[in-house]
Amino acid sequence: MSLPEDVVEKYHRAGKIVREIREEMKHFVKEGMPIIEICEKVEEFINKKDGVPAFPCNVSIDEIAAHYTSPPGDERVVPSNSLVKVDIGAHINGYIADSAVTVCFSPEHEKLAKAAEEALRVAIKTIQGGISTSKLGSAIQRIIKAYGCKPVSNLTGHQIGRYLIHTGKSVPNVPHLIGSKIKVGDVVAIEPFVTVAKAAGRVNNGNEKTIFRFVKRKSVDNLYGRRLLDYIQRNFKTLPFAERWFKGFMPQEHYLSAFQKLLRIKCLTAYPVFIEASKKPVAQAEHTVLVGKNGCEVLT
Repeated sequence: MSLPEDVVEKYHRAGKIVREIREEMKHFVKEGMPIIEICEKVEEFINKKDGVPAFPCNVSIDEIAAHYTSPPGDERVVPSNSLVKVDIGAHINGYIADSAVTVCFSPEHEKLAKAAEEALRVAIKTIQGGISTSKLGSAIQRIIKAYGCKPVSNLTGHQIGRYLIHTGKSVPNVPHLIGSKIKVGDVVAIEPFVTVAKAAGRVNNGNEKTIFRFVKRKSVDNLYGRRLLDYIQRNFKTLPFAERWFKGFMPQEHYLSAFQKLLRIKCLTAYPVFIEASKKPVAQAEHTVLVGKNGCEVLT
């Protein structure tokens, strides 16, 4: 099913924003730089280009594979000789483009970033309407192994919906016995995650949680909790957000208890940071594509 022209145009606009920022981040990110500076710069650029962040900028370093963004007052910096994954998302009226790049400061691990990029290139060349997700995962895994590396088996790409980062199909980086079919008109984020051959090749949930999302409206017996929930629904809908984005919204002493209350009663959910199980470094590459009958269009 083809998408309406006005929807495709919004995807193109979001994709252009993300593409331009991704290319800038390749040169912007430096060793010793505060992580929060990268996150805020990406989000500032999205807004300046008339887009809206689709999720907080992820800056995931070394064995942290995904889902780290700076909390308020973050003092962490980019370590020397590190592998830095910058994951960027923007939307226009809920139509999302999602892309990521690995900035490598370690000659030892440049192969990981190259394997991720090549696996992504081959996946883009392979994907088309009617292909099984398992076949796509097989193509990704084959390239990664050819580099002497290992795919992260329990991280996947994903179909994208309006105001939804993950919806419908997952796009694995390894073959699966049970897969689904990619359809014409699907908007899909393909994102190979690559680690070293001797790694476990899977991620575990870390204890830290820095990204959150609205789940369900419930009765809240607290004025500040209701105000905060209204603000989240109005501004983010079903998209992920960071606590940094509430700066100045309400006094800190009221905010902290209200936010914890919303988490406790499950109005909100939190995304755990994903950490490679054997603490080995992980690289990532990602593009969002619009699937056609005989191929795809890269939006980012």
